[in-house]
Amino acid sequence: MKYKSVLFDLDGTLTDSGPGIRNAVCHALKRFGIEEHDESALNRFIGPPLYDSFMRFYGIPADRAKHGENYFREYYSDKGIFENSVYDGIPECLERLKNNGVSLFIATSKPDFMAQKVISHFNLDKYFELISGADIERGITAKSDVIRLLFENRSDIQPSSCVMVGDREHDVYGAAKFGIPCIGVMWGYGSSEEFSRSGALCTVNTPNDLAEYILS
Repeated sequence: MKYKSVLFDLDGTLTDSGPGIRNAVCHALKRFGIEEHDESALNRFIGPPLYDSFMRFYGIPADRAKHGENYFREYYSDKGIFENSVYDGIPECLERLKNNGVSLFIATSKPDFMAQKVISHFNLDKYFELISGADIERGITAKSDVIRLLFENRSDIQPSSCVMVGDREHDVYGAAKFGIPCIGVMWGYGSSEEFSRSGALCTVNTPNDLAEYILS
């Protein structure tokens, strides 16, 4: 088996967190004095670090954008976090990988305490050995940052036997900094064009296909 460890993105890969994130982003943007109702525009926030997205998509200066995550949490922490659902087939995929001796981890741009809350709520925590999430106060926001933190906390993991699984190009780019290939999932918020452009290893259409590929 080529891959002994799998690093999973969370939003758009394990769970469809779109509704809660869109509502929380709307709330945060209103705190910045911005009204946004275009769903496709709000979907751009699913996956990438919030701090970067507020600056990139709405030109909010860095000194103000740093408050965006707190505004986001005002809605998301108690309500939006549960406007969420597990993608069909994900529990079965995780069960199969774990039963075949694959070590599973989460590398997410969501703060780790929020990620833990989500996977515990959906009873997915039993599959994962460690969650590595963002910490804006420590400057850990990009996907490469959370992957680096994961390796610092688990020195036994070898990048040469790892694969990343995600739904956006930043998953591909973040993993590539460590020489780790990335499988793009087509049930999330990315596209085949995005994965082709960013250099994903391959794409898969279902969680069953994902398990088949990793175990083959």
